[in-house]
Amino acid sequence: MATFIPFIVYFVVFSTFFSAISSKFSEQSPITMKDMEKKTSLHFYFHDIPGGKNQTSTAIARPINMTAAAKSFGITFMADDMLREGPEPTSKLVGRAQGIYGFASQQNAVLLMVMNFAFVDGIYNGSSLSILGRNAVFDNVREMPVVGGSGVFRLARGYALAKTFSFNLNTGVAVVEYNVSVVHF
Repeated sequence: MATFIPFIVYFVVFSTFFSAISSKFSEQSPITMKDMEKKTSLHFYFHDIPGGKNQTSTAIARPINMTAAAKSFGITFMADDMLREGPEPTSKLVGRAQGIYGFASQQNAVLLMVMNFAFVDGIYNGSSLSILGRNAVFDNVREMPVVGGSGVFRLARGYALAKTFSFNLNTGVAVVEYNVSVVHF
């Protein structure tokens, strides 16, 4: 019984101490991950030039046996496209779209986009966003997920809305308007 009494005293003293500490911490409002998150909206134009003097993308894979029904299926491009403030080719460069896109449907013009939007200007200089998703190019507006980011956009998640501004059927040159919304830390 004599060894049991010091144990009870020890238990009472430490439980009182820890309950005082925990009540002090519970009085303070905790900082949650939601409190640290930021929401950013971006607007820019993607300029894709698949040939010619200022080429920014090139075919890196073509299927060997292409049927008439699936004439684009499997064609894959590597891109280092410009991201500009406006649709004009002379507007301010804000970044580069670097990655791969390929025709992923046998029936429609649907691309699989695996892109990093690497920003080179302003507060986002050196930061990037990663896009991975389906791009049905002839839909009026396409939504693709933002699956990550770096720099200012560390742990980013969100979506990118793409809308074709112009497309030249003869040259393949496309200008696509992007509205991107992301949550990040």
